[in-house]
Amino acid sequence: MSAAQPPGDGAHQLLVVIDPVARRTDGESVRIAKDVLSAGSHAKICLPEGPEEFARALSRRGCRRPVVIGDDHALRRAVALLHREREPAEKSLSLVPVGAAAALELAHSLGVPRGPVAAARTALDGAVRKLDLLVDDSDGIVLGALHIPARSELPRDTSFSAPTGVTAVWDTCRSLVRTLVRPTPSKPPDAPRAHRLRVEADGVLLNDLGHPVESVTVTSQGGDSGLAEVVIRPSAAAPVTAEAKAVTVSGADFRYRADIQLGGPVRTRTWTVRAGAWGLMLPVAGAGR
Repeated sequence: MSAAQPPGDGAHQLLVVIDPVARRTDGESVRIAKDVLSAGSHAKICLPEGPEEFARALSRRGCRRPVVIGDDHALRRAVALLHREREPAEKSLSLVPVGAAAALELAHSLGVPRGPVAAARTALDGAVRKLDLLVDDSDGIVLGALHIPARSELPRDTSFSAPTGVTAVWDTCRSLVRTLVRPTPSKPPDAPRAHRLRVEADGVLLNDLGHPVESVTVTSQGGDSGLAEVVIRPSAAAPVTAEAKAVTVSGADFRYRADIQLGGPVRTRTWTVRAGAWGLMLPVAGAGR
């Protein structure tokens, strides 16, 4: 990460966008975060009910710095919208992580504090850290890690799609039945599958289709280095590692996991590092989280 930069003028003019899944998951944490932010700033509170309202709120932020209360899905959604505005100087935001534990791993890996009070105070008094962004050739983004092929055990993005009415009652009944019925024994884990993928890093061939691999991982370095780490795990050899600004993967239709989001199937895709492309408010160095 680069050196921390103190917030500039208007740092305490905030646009607080509260993701609906956070309101449904943990309303108390949302209330606490909103109270801390409102007490320490001139905060405009937005409660979007759908992706269009979420995007509209961010686009109309003016000089206010956005603060998103939500999970990793909400963070990715906000960064993607800011990225598409093509205004690097304004691509900074804060996150108060609220949601299921499995949907907060990205936020915590980036250094966002745990707990609504600590995260809200960081949104007020933290410092902007410039971070790299992986951007693919369809304008999709990766904030942390890219996994190829995608792992199937992903939490579903339930934002803007809460069950209501008959559906909610049916889900409750199914949950009750699961607690009363003895679970069937789990199957032993399957052996890792081999995938035929061609991997190039900055034009250099790292793996060809004739050498099956178990997985490919591309990870942002976590700061503004402008390089990503590439790790290839062959089926019958030691891992291959490299650093690159651009990574191209080709092969039979494959899916990939970008942070917490599934993508594909595609036959070829290129990811390019955009150095320091966005900023995240994090605790000042030496301050407790």
